[in-house]
Formats: sequence, structure tokens, C-alpha cells
Amino acid sequence: MTLKLPANLKDLRALVRHGEGLTVEFKRSTGELKEALQTVCAFLNGSGGTVLFGIWSDGTAEGQDVTDHTLRDIAHATERFEPSVNLSIQRIKIRESHEVIAVMGKSGRDVRPVTYEGRAYERVGSTTRRMPQAKYEKALLDRAHGTRRWENEPAEHLSLKDIDRTEVFRIVEAARAKGHLVGAVGSRLSGVLERLSVRRDEQNLQAAVVLFGKTFMPDYPQCELRMARFRGMDKTEFLDQRAVRGPAFRLLEEAELFCQRHFPLPGKVVPGGLQRVDTPLIPPEAMREILVNALIHRDYSNAGGAVFLAIFDNRVEVWSTGKFPEGIRPEMLFREHKSVLRNPIIADVFHRAGLIEKWGRGTNRVIEMCKAAGIVSPEFEEIAGAAVVRFRVNVLGRLRAATQVTTQVTTQVTTQVAAVLQAASEDSKSREELQRVAGIRNREHFRKAHLEPILAAGWLERTIPDRPRSRMQRYRTPQAGKTVLEETEHNQA
Repeated sequence: MTLKLPANLKDLRALVRHGEGLTVEFKRSTGELKEALQTVCAFLNGSGGTVLFGIWSDGTAEGQDVTDHTLRDIAHATERFEPSVNLSIQRIKIRESHEVIAVMGKSGRDVRPVTYEGRAYERVGSTTRRMPQAKYEKALLDRAHGTRRWENEPAEHLSLKDIDRTEVFRIVEAARAKGHLVGAVGSRLSGVLERLSVRRDEQNLQAAVVLFGKTFMPDYPQCELRMARFRGMDKTEFLDQRAVRGPAFRLLEEAELFCQRHFPLPGKVVPGGLQRVDTPLIPPEAMREILVNALIHRDYSNAGGAVFLAIFDNRVEVWSTGKFPEGIRPEMLFREHKSVLRNPIIADVFHRAGLIEKWGRGTNRVIEMCKAAGIVSPEFEEIAGAAVVRFRVNVLGRLRAATQVTTQVTTQVTTQVAAVLQAASEDSKSREELQRVAGIRNREHFRKAHLEPILAAGWLERTIPDRPRSRMQRYRTPQAGKTVLEETEHNQA
């Protein structure tokens, strides 16, 4: 039967004659409003359907008295659907002061599954029942890969000039190196963006801005990363803070650099040299996995949102705007679970770049890495509309241990090493500049005997860590190196 809202008494009688079934339900009055809207929810999750108020179960059309209060009750009750839906409502007069109210919901693949008061329903014959959890999760997955999402909407008023060409081809090279982008790519920017599915019908999609944008204000303020190192266990006092807007891969790099600056690295000193065996506070791959998840699963439709990295004395937290992907509950992340992608286009580009190894296994791998490193598995929570991952680690205790290790190795800091660290602490320097400061003529000797050991010790860091041989590479002294300098000066005083 074709789904059609009855427009008059004739249409109503024809609909009633068919009786209740997959697409029609009778209710005596709006006194059964809650049960009726559960059925509308089931219709929306199926082929659509109509609930008729004022029709008895045997098909008798009694109607009911309809007042403004009646209509307000229906309007308020419909606000309990998630996601929000548009229902068609028709009033058909039966006799003086009595009407039948027809409420029709049309099914749509882009909105299913629909819940009413937090629960999903389905229609089986002429009966409405709770939708099984497995079916609900599958419907969520189908919706996540639907055709209407924030990421694949056109980025209005943005042209190819607003896309960072260098960033695009940097990621393309990474994808080719991983074997995730096979065949000719070409040098035409528009063609490459289409190949990555971030441009369509000669328009950049909003995913292209997230991944490769140049300018983010005023239209895309949500492409932001906020980082802070707090003193103690609350947010009363900052030791360091930064806020950065940029394309997603750059934000990931900034977050990793911030972690390198503030995560202590205590370890054993190797006798007779600068090198030591470091034990990271959090396994770097585990930290990267969580940061990547925050970037690819967050709700970009919230213009006031961001990714937050917060480091306290007793924990590290990553917050991302938006709850966990629909169908995923925090407790599910400790076991095998389906991959539900809120932003499949953005996730696909990260996959091509080699930052997602196996979809649906990310949190499981993080837990395995933490166990192997001897630290507690992370906690997963939803707080105030945000997904939160929390590592319970003793940052302050490890910092003290790192300082002790640094004290042990200061006697091995040569004049050349101190000069290099001092120069790079004032401003980032190129390799050639550091070699001149150290007073060493042989390039290879400087690299093997000084530069690489200092980098391995964590006293010096690259400004472009993922491209160690970049011609734009420069070096700077992080906090660990500055501590070495301070201890050296103190010992020499």
C-alpha cells in the first residue's frame, strides 16, 4: 500500500479498511500518546507509517475532542525523537467536535536508526517492539556511511587557493609509501583532491578543509587543538599552554611535540656514552592512536568544539568534542567491536597515510601496548558531550626520576654538546649551524658522534620529526636538554 496521509474522510475510511499492520496503527485517543510515538519510531525505522488517533482497535472511527492543548502535547512529545524528525499531521473531522488525528512518519536512510526517549523500536507485523541491540548497531553503522554528513557537505566560498598544496602532496607521498595510493596521481590539485574523495562536482568538501585547509577563521574555528600542562591535579594553574588551528595532520604533530616536551623519559645510562635506554611515560604509538581517534571521530559540526590535550601531575587526558560514535559505548572499547566512523572520508585519508592500521582495532591495540609497557589501561568516558580518554600515569613522579637520570649523565656532557644545546635553546638551528657551534669540521663525525646521540638522549628534538631528512629540518632544545644545561652549569659553578 502506498504511504499517503489521509486528506479527508474518504481517504481515512479507505485507510482504516486495510486494518492495522506494518504501516498503520490505531489508537483510541492521545491518552496513548507515548505508545503511539513508539510506534511512529518503529515506522521511521522501517518503511514509514501512520498512527490514527480516534480509531478503536476494531476500526470504529470515534474521533476525539482536539484542543490547542492536545496539539501542544503532540508537539512537545515529538521533541523526544533522536535525531530530530519531521512528522506530517492531519486532522479529519468525524462529527461535531470530534476529529481523527493522523500522524505520519516517512522513513529515511539518512536518519535511521531513530530513537524515542533514548530507545529504538521496530515494527513486526502489527506489533511494535524494542529493536535488538545488534540490529540497532548495524543501522548506526549504515547511517555513519550515509550520504549526508558534515564532512561531505560543500565548503561554500572556498576555492583551490584555500587548500594547502604542500600539505596535500606531503600526505599523498606518505600514502604512496604505504602502498595505500596506487597508480598515477598527477600534479593537478583538483584531481588529487577528487582522488582522495574530498572534492566533488568542482567543489571542495568540508573534509578537505579539515585535512588540508590554510585558513580556518572565521568559518572553521573548530579545526583547533588546545594543549595544557597543569601544575597539580586540577586546572587551577598552568605550567604551559598552547592553542593551534591547522589541518588535522599538523594538529597531530603539534600534539606529539607537546607530549615530547612534557613527558619525562627516565632510563638507564649506557656506560661510556651518551645513550640511555628510555622507558616512555605512555607508549608513543598508544598516545598517537588516541590522538588520531580524537581527530577522526570528533563531531566537526560543532563550531565551538576542539581537541583538548591536558597533562596533570597524575594523569593525561584527551578530550574531543562529540560523544563516542553512535552505537559505541565506552565499555565496548575494551573488547572486539565494530568500527563506526563518524567521518569516514577523513578517516580514509588517515588510513591512506598509514595512521590507522586496522579499523576497529585501535583501542584494543592501545590497551595491549599499555599492558606490555606495564601501565594501567586507559579509561574511556563520555562527559558533557565529549569523548574522553584518560591515562592514569604518575607524570610528576616520572619527572623526578628523569631529573635524577639527567643528573647522572651531566658529567658526560662535553663542551661541544653543551654548546649545541645552548645554541638550540635560544632558537631552532639547522644541522650546519649546530656543527659550526660545536667546532667540528667533519659532517659525518658530527652526525654520528654528537647529533644522533643527543637526539637519542632526548636532549635535542627535530622540528619536523616525521621527515628527519627534510631540507627544512631544524633542531631545538626541549625541557630535558635545558635541564641538562642547568645541571651542567650548576656542577661547574
